[in-house]
Amino acid sequence: MQRVWGVFGALFGLTSVAMGAYAAHGLRDLPQAALAGVGSAVQMQGLHAVVLVSLWLSGRSGRGMMALAGGLFTFGVIAFCGTVYAGAIPAVPGFLHVPPLAPVGGVALMLGWAALGVAALRR
Repeated sequence: MQRVWGVFGALFGLTSVAMGAYAAHGLRDLPQAALAGVGSAVQMQGLHAVVLVSLWLSGRSGRGMMALAGGLFTFGVIAFCGTVYAGAIPAVPGFLHVPPLAPVGGVALMLGWAALGVAALRR
């Protein structure tokens, strides 16, 4: 299971850089508030990509609270960042309508940090 965190971390890192570049060059005409939202999502995604890679590198993320943290981080990035991206660029052909999951994703990210803290206390 822990290898999954390395894969998701790398994927999230790759796509956060790509989305940051796309926002800087392809979304310049968006309203400032939408661009700020995309920038925030890119930062959250990049940060949690590093966290997931760190979980993978720790060698202890295969079960228990560390695995729960990884799952919450993964779900949180997909739900939070995906919703923000989809809301900011609804006119892009092929983009699916995504229900407003940003609050659920944000809570999942916070719970992931709590699970990581509990895992640290248990060591």
